[in-house]
Amino acid sequence: STLMPFLMLSIFCPVLRIFGLGIVIVFLVMAAQYENYLDPLIIMLTVPLAILGALLATKLRGFSNDVYTQIGFVMLIGMASKNAILIVEFANQLREKGLSISKAVVAASAARLRPISMTALATIIGAFPLAIATGAGAASRQSLGTVIIGGMIVATVLSLFVVPVLYITIKTIEDRVRRGLYKPKPALAGAGVDGNADSHSGASSEGSMNGEVHSESQENGGGNRDLHGKPKQEGEEQKPSNKE
Repeated sequence: STLMPFLMLSIFCPVLRIFGLGIVIVFLVMAAQYENYLDPLIIMLTVPLAILGALLATKLRGFSNDVYTQIGFVMLIGMASKNAILIVEFANQLREKGLSISKAVVAASAARLRPISMTALATIIGAFPLAIATGAGAASRQSLGTVIIGGMIVATVLSLFVVPVLYITIKTIEDRVRRGLYKPKPALAGAGVDGNADSHSGASSEGSMNGEVHSESQENGGGNRDLHGKPKQEGEEQKPSNKE
């Protein structure tokens, strides 16, 4: 009775580690490409949609969660992400041209509908022979093909609705946070302007006072000079003129 849970744990633990490592690697690669963490977060949130579709398709066909099914889950990480990448990338380009968040993502979803549909349809058609495989080892190929087809169908349909909602929500929060962090404080800005004006007026008044003092000193100094411009000495009497 204890052997079966031990075997299940020994099988699924490595698979969970591999699946988690795949998500981390894809996230880091996209973070380096976009130079932020919000766009990769929006893209990676579409991966659970693909996993949900794969689980539903596997359940409908009555397949077990074997190794080939788990390999299909890992493949869906990259396959499901590419649809969201097309929408997010084009929405960012439209925002750089001046469009709002909601208008940019709606226009991006409409513009990228055809490329997303074409790539998803090509992937589904390519995996269809695996889903209907016959002969020796057909069960493994059928499991892999079923996971890919189910995951791509659900991820393609739902990503056209989920990605715009996630984009609007996350980008709106980002803009509000940025405006809150970089918004100038009116009190400090006004105080700085008033302080500069006061200092400028004070400097002007001080300069005018210095000018008045200098002019008064020149007037006082002018009375103590003789006809040749030399300062008079104390007690010096004016010499009488030779002319009579």
